[in-house]
Amino acid sequence: MTTPRQTPEGRSALTYREVGATAGELPEGYHHVRRSRVVGTGQDCFVTASSRIMNWDMHRGAGLEVVAERDGGLPAVTVGASVTLRLGIGRVGLPARCRVIEVIDTDRERGFAYGTLPGHPESGEERFWVQWCDDDTVVGHIVAFSRPGRWFTRLGGPIGRFVQSRMTDRYLDALMCS
Repeated sequence: MTTPRQTPEGRSALTYREVGATAGELPEGYHHVRRSRVVGTGQDCFVTASSRIMNWDMHRGAGLEVVAERDGGLPAVTVGASVTLRLGIGRVGLPARCRVIEVIDTDRERGFAYGTLPGHPESGEERFWVQWCDDDTVVGHIVAFSRPGRWFTRLGGPIGRFVQSRMTDRYLDALMCS
């Protein structure tokens, strides 16, 4: 497990060193995920899917409880903002703390990336964005790299990869435009 570093502000740092790598070549020594799916067509779909990502609705739609922490009064999906995601029911759930490290906001692409914070079951980064293509299709993309960050995820081995794969599918399902 990577030992978390402290940021200059005194907050816990991300639990991995390759910050921003989901925007390019994924680092060695991690499990990699690259998945894309057409979620609809047209500007309305792009706006809807973008909103679902940027308002955490994609995560909620995948079955996670989302508690966005506002650092310095910033909106939830802003670089530096933290979030706690919880998979489970009520108090019986697994918390996963993350910090937003990148926001993507262009005319044709919107989304963000976050990295893991201490206590997260995994160590790594995940990037979510939608792209409005020239052929009018809207494509949802997810890129991630991770490795076990806690004893129980190391012990669980392939179960963690299965859960991550299932959650990736659920995220993309939550972006589908009707």
